[in-house]
Amino acid sequence: MLHSDAAGSVVVVGGTSGIGLRLAELYAARGADVVITGRDAERCAGVAAGVGGSVRGLGLDLAEPGAIAGRLADVGPVRALVLAAIERDLNAVRDYDLARAVRLVTLKLVGYLEVVHVLVDRLAKDSSILVFGGLALMRPYPGSTTVSTVNGGVIGLVHTLAVELAPTRVNGIHPGIVGDSPEWASKGREVLAPIVARTPIGRLATMDEVADAGLFLLENGAVNGVNLAVDGGWLLR
Repeated sequence: MLHSDAAGSVVVVGGTSGIGLRLAELYAARGADVVITGRDAERCAGVAAGVGGSVRGLGLDLAEPGAIAGRLADVGPVRALVLAAIERDLNAVRDYDLARAVRLVTLKLVGYLEVVHVLVDRLAKDSSILVFGGLALMRPYPGSTTVSTVNGGVIGLVHTLAVELAPTRVNGIHPGIVGDSPEWASKGREVLAPIVARTPIGRLATMDEVADAGLFLLENGAVNGVNLAVDGGWLLR
């Protein structure tokens, strides 16, 4: 499935940790040229060096969209673009933190779209884009209003980009609770057990499984405009 000899780089925005990093590692292991970005340029360079292969890091903060063009000036051509950067924001309506909300909306929607705008003329033939959302849009919780809203926006972003950028393929991935991810691995059994109990496969999804689903969306030439939930059936119960 992986076409590691295709022309162009794989760019993973938000590739210094979590599933973004796992995707970067998978592509690097197959010989692809990979660019990862993170807010801290020094840390990003260190992560890139740790991955090995043809990987380089760039400092990039999506919440500062005016600086994105300059940061990506020497990137391209691009055959696969992964938009995976995210910040957690537990922000209840009654105690609404406006600055945090504006930052998340800017990062997740304006920042994502500005990256595409900057790189659109550098997308290689048969290129693809993968946009990360999340299942808070389908199963909100107290304090998730901003997160649920921006993840809902990802669906619209995927659909409109798939039309506007054709024939470049654009897909979205919406992980459920990923049991071995940095966010959830440290949670206690009392937190995770009820979630496992309502998940039909009897366990939580893993980072490898989400990364594998991401590779499928990026590499399968017939899949386009899809927003894929990767949750072990959690939404069914």
